[in-house]
Amino acid sequence: MKEDYYDILGISKGASESEIKKAYRKMALKYHPDKNPDDKEAEEKFKKAAEAYEVLSNPDKKARYDQFGHQAFEGAGGFGGGGMNMDDIFSQFGDIFGGAFGGGFGGFGGGGRQRVVKGSNLRIRVKLSLEEVANGVEKKIKVKRKKQAPGTTYKTCGTCKGSGQVTRVTNTILGRMQTASACQTCGGAGQVIDKKPADADAQGLKVTEETVSVKIPAGVVDGMQLKVTGKGNDAPGNGISGDLLVLIQEENHPTLKREGDNLHYDMYVSLPDAVLGTSKEIDTVTGKVRIKIDAGVQSGKILRLRGKGIPSINGYGKGDLLVHVNVWTPKTLSKKQKEFFEEMKNDEHFEPKPESSDKSFFEKVKDMFS
Repeated sequence: MKEDYYDILGISKGASESEIKKAYRKMALKYHPDKNPDDKEAEEKFKKAAEAYEVLSNPDKKARYDQFGHQAFEGAGGFGGGGMNMDDIFSQFGDIFGGAFGGGFGGFGGGGRQRVVKGSNLRIRVKLSLEEVANGVEKKIKVKRKKQAPGTTYKTCGTCKGSGQVTRVTNTILGRMQTASACQTCGGAGQVIDKKPADADAQGLKVTEETVSVKIPAGVVDGMQLKVTGKGNDAPGNGISGDLLVLIQEENHPTLKREGDNLHYDMYVSLPDAVLGTSKEIDTVTGKVRIKIDAGVQSGKILRLRGKGIPSINGYGKGDLLVHVNVWTPKTLSKKQKEFFEEMKNDEHFEPKPESSDKSFFEKVKDMFS
């Protein structure tokens, strides 16, 4: 089981943005590879801290993590225990280290490490049926992404000499100050185009169509965003690819309504069936099932089918299917039928006699959320 992100950084769930950043910086400096050369355990803790910070420093991701836990990000690749490498960390969070390690942008060994450029992310929307949400599904999606064109070659940038950044020294009243920024010539890649085919763009990239497999876990919710690492646009030169962000869109079901992990089904029964009892076949997310309706059932009764709802995205079991019984009163009657009900007006069997077990509307609503 994955370690809790808050525990990794040693902070509480209510920590502020500055507290999260401070805790990450402390962990990152403690386990930084420059301070712990060839220490695999320190490197692993360094990666875990970066993974935790990547989620908790982003308000949207933090909200999803607080609600759904690790599964909110693992379904489509996410980090999922190792998806974040050193290039990810230093390209995204290098500035948080300041000048503690040579003043470079997250560089190793006094700024000797080349800054890594990451390609842009792609976003797609995937529609899921309620059955796919309930059972999980693997989708094959065609994606148009920029990839390095065959035959493209790069050479070392003459401006930054391959470092991806330029250093400027300024004389101030406080003395000489040194600042570093991304190289404008190569965009921080450390390389520029040497040769490229005619159909490639200025960065040596070409749009290609690729089929990407996306594993979507059971229990996802409408609006949730999953990530497929490395399936976005390529970066020029030796950069790393961006990510494919998959936005979940849940389609409406013709008979079932979702509420969290529970499902609701409106079942209508005729007056004779309500009086005499019957059995009805209803929809569930795993197929049709037949349920028994007892004689004398009251309109508004809720039948709970446990475990027939949606699996929890956190893996805490399944919700229920709540069947709402509605007794259908006929609007038109034949002469004979009217005569029958006229005779029954004063019959004691047709007089309302609610029992203590017959719950009120508000009690039924309360039970639905219990």
